[in-house]
Amino acid sequence: MTVALADEAVAPGGGRMRAALVATFRRVMRLYFRDIERTGARPGPEVRGRVLVANHTNALIDAILVITDAACPVSPIAKSTLWHVPGLGWLLDRAGAVPIVRRVDAPDKAASANDAAFDRIAAHLAAGGNILIFPEGTSHSEARLAPLRTGAARILIAAAARGGVAPTFQAVGLEFEARTDFRSRCLVRWGPVRALVGGADVHAVTAQMASDLGDLLIEGESHDERRRIAHVAELLARDAGDATLGGWSQLGHQIELAHRTLRTVDAALVARVASRVDTYFAELARLGATDAQVVGAAPPPPRLPLVLAPLAAAGFVLYALPYFVPRRVARRSDADAVSTIKLGAALVVYPVWMAGLVIAALVALPAPWSWLAAAVAVTSPFAALRWLDAWYQRAPALGATDRARLGAMRRAACEAIDAARRRLPS
Repeated sequence: MTVALADEAVAPGGGRMRAALVATFRRVMRLYFRDIERTGARPGPEVRGRVLVANHTNALIDAILVITDAACPVSPIAKSTLWHVPGLGWLLDRAGAVPIVRRVDAPDKAASANDAAFDRIAAHLAAGGNILIFPEGTSHSEARLAPLRTGAARILIAAAARGGVAPTFQAVGLEFEARTDFRSRCLVRWGPVRALVGGADVHAVTAQMASDLGDLLIEGESHDERRRIAHVAELLARDAGDATLGGWSQLGHQIELAHRTLRTVDAALVARVASRVDTYFAELARLGATDAQVVGAAPPPPRLPLVLAPLAAAGFVLYALPYFVPRRVARRSDADAVSTIKLGAALVVYPVWMAGLVIAALVALPAPWSWLAAAVAVTSPFAALRWLDAWYQRAPALGATDRARLGAMRRAACEAIDAARRRLPS
């Protein structure tokens, strides 16, 4: 379980420190992700006493996304083992995070081990603070939500019993285009705000949280099934002229529900849809092509000013080594922690490397060349990043034969999808 406490829980001056950290990491997220979309109403700066509950598939990236997207101060509840990571404990303390001892980390822990932390969190909520908690209890890479723990509901009910600000809760769904890829896209979906009713039951509140999170996410019985649902959603969203992750996610959830219904009505038709959709997207992957190319909806590649070319080239040369270091470090991590390890390593490697280049320029070169070289060392990686975005978004040209063949495969997939939609009970 992971939760953080807002400014009131931090040491004197911690409010300013926390605001600076949030502003810094908001910019870091804009660097790490090419695009961050949002749907639903995020909590505004006036929100007090709210528990944010989110799915947890991308380790610390999940917490950073929610905290930096919310307009109100949010405090993280974090697993106690994070305080053992050098430097991370200091950041968590500045954010007012509360350590929670999980049974998976301490199998012999006493039942009362977290009582003091839970009491502090409930008092924080009743005083108007906001917290973030991942009720699945751990980060994972499964295709669906893990069963929710009851800790978030117990904290809510304990806060309500204290009086003060009436606590509310809100689900936050996090979806990733390519979870472990640098400069991919992500989606933050804010659900409805819920208030506790009189005599609220822990299990009923937990069930409502699970329902709200389920409504915001695309899930599947397996990764293959979830990927297939996402592919069907991509086809339908593109035919509707919506290339956003928000449109894809909303359609994907509807398709997931339809899939559950249809496989009990006509399993053969579901299998036909799966076969045709899988075949089409496998061929796209083999050719390195995209569905947008097949339907002629691929956006033109980003226009890059030629004046940036020398600066970008300098960036590629100067930062080649630190660019690959985080990737090599992340190879040894769990699947759900790859992005977190990449980001953490980059936040250490890049500043140190940049500082070294600047110092070397100032020491080794006479003015004004030293200042020019230092300026190149600082600005060139951002020019290189723009060129990298264009490289990642490129797609090889499709010949007439491949385009016609893919078009026929796409039509076959869409015909099967349309047949499945007509077969659904009205």
